[in-house]
Amino acid sequence: MSQAWPARLRSGDVTVRPLEAADGRAWREVRRRNAAWLAPWDATVPPGATARPDSFRSLVRRLHKQARAGTTYPFAIEVGGRFAGQVTVNNIVRGSAQFASIGYWLDQRYAGRGVTPLAVALVTDHCFRVAGLHRVELAIRPENTNSLRVAEKLGMHEVGYAPKFLHIDGAWRDHRIYAITVEECPEGMVARLSAHESHE
Repeated sequence: MSQAWPARLRSGDVTVRPLEAADGRAWREVRRRNAAWLAPWDATVPPGATARPDSFRSLVRRLHKQARAGTTYPFAIEVGGRFAGQVTVNNIVRGSAQFASIGYWLDQRYAGRGVTPLAVALVTDHCFRVAGLHRVELAIRPENTNSLRVAEKLGMHEVGYAPKFLHIDGAWRDHRIYAITVEECPEGMVARLSAHESHE
């Protein structure tokens, strides 16, 4: 659906908007500063696979091409107007599935402030209400307690365990799979998250 992309989503001081080539300097600075913190959870290229883009501009160009094709929505996360990370809707499948997966990473400076759950909630609401998707999922390494907490806060259910599911940090890693359908959150994910936080 053409109205699904590009999109700018906001709640409080968190904004989710299209990743742009102009984000290059901020992206590189955040990635450099957070290299050790992000490395255990970063996707890597398995042996024999096609190498990833060699520059940020090439990465953005590839993601925008996928966005125009309707298979990916690459968003930047801003907190108070400052670049803070990414949340990307990947592997969008239409037809009888109407499904996608969501991946994300965040500057450690903003960790523990509810930024990632809110960004994922904003994007999920957009997927359900505007893009017309029926189901979204998160794939999380069992050791990634921060991401497991994101799924918990969003009320997403664990639906499976995938051995050696993704190539992360240099090896094929097991993942726990969490998912939610549009029927499970008629109030919307942002509203659900807000209700969860008010009861903590």
